[in-house]
Amino acid sequence: MKGREYLKVLAVDTSSTVAAVAVLDNEKLLGEYIINNKKTHSQKLMPMIKDLMDNLGVAPDEIDVYAASVGPGSFTGLRIGVTIIKAISYSLEKPVISIPTLDALAYNISTSGVIICPIMDARNNQVYTSIYKWDKEELVRKSEYMGIDIAELKEFLIKKDEVIYFVGDAVENHRNYLSDSLGDKCKFAPNNLLLHKASSVAQLAFLAAKSGKLESPIDMVPYYLRKSQAEQEYCKRNGV
Repeated sequence: MKGREYLKVLAVDTSSTVAAVAVLDNEKLLGEYIINNKKTHSQKLMPMIKDLMDNLGVAPDEIDVYAASVGPGSFTGLRIGVTIIKAISYSLEKPVISIPTLDALAYNISTSGVIICPIMDARNNQVYTSIYKWDKEELVRKSEYMGIDIAELKEFLIKKDEVIYFVGDAVENHRNYLSDSLGDKCKFAPNNLLLHKASSVAQLAFLAAKSGKLESPIDMVPYYLRKSQAEQEYCKRNGV
């Protein structure tokens, strides 16, 4: 499939409270559904996929590549999205592409010459984050994927001279803190770009597919970055 000019991609994102699905045809967005209302992805995602494809008149076997945002994020949400994409693609013998959630969030912002900092709520003042910048037409990650305290992230960013654009669901909790701490260099994505978009996942998957970076459905797994709260409490109680 490497180098193929036309590709249809179906992508989902269930890494947060947002449930999203999009279909891309050769970089043209055919359709996208986004629901930001409680984490009931197990009930909503399959009907959303079916309804979108029915409305587009696209059959499942016409999709060339299936993609999912694989994390970090909600442990349950990630499992649902990844499992559904694995099941559909496996049954149709189609390849998949795993897209890191933070990469897709950062892709919502196309502004060059600034730092792009996606922040996802990881509870207890913790965020999942990474640092990105545009280099010509390519979004480049400038740090590792991190799960850190918001104060620690602020200390890291306060040393930067560039404007910093924040995007992600943790903006809601930390907007005032970041704005007060970072001053004029602190900017926030507009509301229509603030949260997860399956179209960003689809676009990154399209670019990866064009480069031949395809995976078997069997190999797609969630990327949790850190242990769940239950696992952390178990390890703490048992000295693991």
